[in-house]
Amino acid sequence: MTEEFWPIIDIEYVDAYPWVIIPPQSGPSAPFEAWDDIRTWCRECAEDMWADRELDPGPNGVDFVGETLARCAEAFSPPGSDHWLFLHLDHPTDLPLPVCAAIGPANGPREETLRALTMAEDSDAVEPPVVKAFHSKWLGEGMTTFRYVTQETSPHVLACVRYAWRVEEHGADVVIWTATEDIARIMAAADDLEGLAKSLAVFVP
Repeated sequence: MTEEFWPIIDIEYVDAYPWVIIPPQSGPSAPFEAWDDIRTWCRECAEDMWADRELDPGPNGVDFVGETLARCAEAFSPPGSDHWLFLHLDHPTDLPLPVCAAIGPANGPREETLRALTMAEDSDAVEPPVVKAFHSKWLGEGMTTFRYVTQETSPHVLACVRYAWRVEEHGADVVIWTATEDIARIMAAADDLEGLAKSLAVFVP
């Protein structure tokens, strides 16, 4: 399949309230031919967040949140990246929880590939990862894992969640991933993460 017709990630529906969506800025998965300045995009998202929640941002709230979102975009989805970035925030001033989603050509046997994409055999996990089947209306039967991993540069463990699917119709594999030291945060966001996973689809331009 040529790059021109390569399928990209599509969003059928996602509750915008807790999410800021930052599509790829370049590459075949980018939904736009050209981006405006990413900082302008993030500032507009910040304005929408305050307005949607009917909260008063005060004199500096929009600038503060816009800068936070822009720093996350630069850190987790810099120019040249080919994945979508979803930032989870219940309140505009929360520290965002970054969640990434990517699509690529199907590769290898389905079960083996899904286990690899979800790191179901992660040797760095503190204990065996929790592995479950996961169904999405748009992507079909997939797999999800939850695991704790140690870090070389920190005494704190990371709580990690991954979802993956083989979309046979399009010959593609899709993966979603996030990780944080804030275990309570990822637990609180679990329902929203599942909702995001169920909202993604595949679109062929």
